[in-house]
Amino acid sequence: MKMIIRWFSGGDDSVTLKQIRQIPGVSGVATMISDIPVGEVWPLERLKALRSEIQEVGLELEVIESVNIHEDIKKGLPSRDRYIDNYCATIRNLSEVGIKCLCYNFMPVMDWARSNLAYLLQDGSAAMAYDHDIVSNMNPALIAKEMLSNSKGYTLPGWEPDRLKLMSADIEFYQSMSSDQYFENLKVFLDAVIPVAERYDVKMAIHPDDPPFSLYGLPKLINNAENIHKFLKLNSSPYNGLTFCTGSLGADIHNDIPAMAKEFASQGRIHFAHLRNIKHSQEKVFTESAHLSTCGDLDMYEVVKALHHNGFDEYIRPDHGRMIWDEQARPGYGLYDRALGANYLLGLWEAIDKNYGGQI
Repeated sequence: MKMIIRWFSGGDDSVTLKQIRQIPGVSGVATMISDIPVGEVWPLERLKALRSEIQEVGLELEVIESVNIHEDIKKGLPSRDRYIDNYCATIRNLSEVGIKCLCYNFMPVMDWARSNLAYLLQDGSAAMAYDHDIVSNMNPALIAKEMLSNSKGYTLPGWEPDRLKLMSADIEFYQSMSSDQYFENLKVFLDAVIPVAERYDVKMAIHPDDPPFSLYGLPKLINNAENIHKFLKLNSSPYNGLTFCTGSLGADIHNDIPAMAKEFASQGRIHFAHLRNIKHSQEKVFTESAHLSTCGDLDMYEVVKALHHNGFDEYIRPDHGRMIWDEQARPGYGLYDRALGANYLLGLWEAIDKNYGGQI
């Protein structure tokens, strides 16, 4: 298992590589190049420069998060073929610089949504929060404005300006698309991309829908065990796998997160794990919390044990953190709370490993 941290390149991060290098047990970063238009090929020279920048401070670059998928692919338009070809070319270039895992998502229109990016918690820290009624009653333009105005000047992946211009029209487009058709569009993408991923040894790890609830009538794919089963059957290759995000899946109180971790890790289909905790006040109202089990609704010990005992040996990162100790950073991606989370998770892993070894 390798513990890594998400880092945003190109000066778009308050956290430096030097600071990440000083977090005990963290071996590398998951990153992306944000200024390449969606659907275009990631140039090899840009990737080589990015790798060199990271390796110069003693960190590894083995995970990319993420190469966004052009909306035409999700819509199933005839123009998707060109964008799929470009995606395959990007995978080839990623393999050239040693990338082993590609985290991506197939969520229509928007990658994620929150009603508040800086909700004040009782201990004085701030965290991202979600209230389904608030978000559902906000039109797309308003929620985009709220998200961007509270981003503290940093980009918000999934809320890029070029996507926002088309948001309302795209949402309208999907109103006439069934969930089955959307799964079929995903299958077309997988059947083209997975053979390339196999050839170049890059594991594809789809991220769950965030939040996992139906929003604005948009299709939901990766939000519960039933749909994950359906997704994995679309392409049986072991390179077709998951980013197991406990925060996204755990937002639905009906999902049994340790059981899902056990099942999909035992199948060898979890290639990347995003581990964080959340606290519900109502079924569809929650705040993100500190990583400790006692701080949220999820038993992180049981989640980590399920991964450990069922053969997971790939990448983990502490997911979104709170803003603590007066830090000013991109929402969810400060240094301090994620560093605490990384070491809490490493402590759980070490204790489980020493007490149980490989026993189930």
